[in-house]
Amino acid sequence: MHWQKVTLVGVGLLGGSLGLALRQRRLATKVDGYVRRSASIGECEKIGAVDHATRDLNRAVENADLVVLCTPLGQMREMTEKMLPALKKGAIVTDVGSVKETVVEELEPLVAGAGAFFVGSHPMAGGEKMGVAAAREDLFNNAICIVTPTQNSDKDAVRRVEELWKSVGSRPVTISPVAHDDLVSRSSHLPHVVAAELANYVLSPAHPKEQSLVCANGFRDTTRIASGSPEMWRDISMANRKNLSRVLGVFIEDLTEFQLALDNGDVKAIEEFFEKAKQRRDAWTDQKGASSE
Repeated sequence: MHWQKVTLVGVGLLGGSLGLALRQRRLATKVDGYVRRSASIGECEKIGAVDHATRDLNRAVENADLVVLCTPLGQMREMTEKMLPALKKGAIVTDVGSVKETVVEELEPLVAGAGAFFVGSHPMAGGEKMGVAAAREDLFNNAICIVTPTQNSDKDAVRRVEELWKSVGSRPVTISPVAHDDLVSRSSHLPHVVAAELANYVLSPAHPKEQSLVCANGFRDTTRIASGSPEMWRDISMANRKNLSRVLGVFIEDLTEFQLALDNGDVKAIEEFFEKAKQRRDAWTDQKGASSE
């Protein structure tokens, strides 16, 4: 698949990595990027994430066959409304947002009204480092990318979005926006809340100064994702708050059961807790390893 012009609205880790992949694999004749800060223009072009970066949204979007929204969730509707006058008839618009139901509900009719097609997507790739400086061409290799069409979606547009993610190394999986938000509330959003609370609690200044000295590799690995963008995770938590609150409630119930086992000195229950976790995670890593191969 080859695109004449692709526009990245936001050129951070995900947008920058997509731009690098498109350009290095020669999947687009031209890749333009919209950025908020003047300082980002030179940085994006120097790294090679785009051919041209600009703070003029309409100029960036003009004549684009594909527009990829790579901004925080809270900015997507505003960016879409602003770019509609410049959106090419028949263009495809997608996104990389971690929440899909609200994004699709808001953006699909807006884009359709401009004579273009919106198809939601979410590449399951990223990292705790932010900005285009952290971008890399192979970020999407072997990563699952969820594509979330609706009953209103144009079938050819859906196929082309799936091909987009295949072409940069991802494995597209098609599910509904509602199902997506339910699944990622457990596998992505809940772990981030847990990691953030571990960092907040363990590294609290209320604890003795020696506390941080005994935080070793296990703590570092478990809390790595807590270094992610607070703005991004604020938006994700609010956009998927119903699902996140529900799964957080179940998680707290499970922790309460473990606490009760501790209080009762229930050795068998405590061992079963850790054994079950080991078995389930080992099975998951074996499966991931097999699928990667």
